[in-house]
Amino acid sequence: MIKSMTGYGKLSLQLSDKKINMEIKSLNSKGLDLNVRMPSAYREQELPFRKKVSAVLERGKIDFGLFIEQTGAAAAATINTTVVAAYMEQLKGIAAAPDAALMALALKLPDTLSVQRDDIDPNELAVIENLLAETLAVMDLSRIAEGALLATEFTLRIGNIERLLVQVLDMDGARMAGIKPRLEKALSDITTPIDQNRLEQELIYYIEKYDITEEKVRLAGHLHYFNETLGAPDSQGKKLGFIAQEIGREINTLGSKANHAPMQQLVVQMKDELEKIKEQLLNAL
Repeated sequence: MIKSMTGYGKLSLQLSDKKINMEIKSLNSKGLDLNVRMPSAYREQELPFRKKVSAVLERGKIDFGLFIEQTGAAAAATINTTVVAAYMEQLKGIAAAPDAALMALALKLPDTLSVQRDDIDPNELAVIENLLAETLAVMDLSRIAEGALLATEFTLRIGNIERLLVQVLDMDGARMAGIKPRLEKALSDITTPIDQNRLEQELIYYIEKYDITEEKVRLAGHLHYFNETLGAPDSQGKKLGFIAQEIGREINTLGSKANHAPMQQLVVQMKDELEKIKEQLLNAL
């Protein structure tokens, strides 16, 4: 089951004196790029939270936010009178205004209010940890839903390549039949004596050069392996990327060996389908 690296999860919980909001957003990335935002009072829990988020989400550019809204008695704040007085003195030097107006302006500046913070209550921490687990579950469901869309796209594109490969197989007999007359005509134009051994070697060389049997078999095998991996229980985006590279190699070899315009047109269509797969694989976990 393929998952997308793109996802979103957000949950809130109201306690007696505060509201806890948790939000997780994720975009695609080659590795894990985790950015954490949380109140300073909870910073000692940052490392454990990072480990839990990393274990579940594995890869992606992830933004994790924990936001606390004080709604009860805990929201009581103390005015930093020294800071406010210093701000007012500086403001008096800038513009003449009544003290009341200066105080109103000063109170809007940083560090004028302080909130008494106690150590995190163990029960509150347990609630936050449960909320994290639930938010990660919501995030994972979001990734699964996005992954289902990716799987549909991959199945469509791989199916298109398989159908194009069938057309290549149907065309190959006529292509090889057309090569033989060209070789015979080239030989008939030679007027000098021919070394038969050398001629046989050259014929074998050209037959091998145009023969695409191995490429057809390998390409069909890679396409089957892609679909098999796509249906695996775990998301394997990186593995699908490696398989797509192998598919590309076989398609390129088919194109270089074709020497047949209609077949090369089919190869170009295969390449177009593969490029669409590769673009979407950037989002696969």
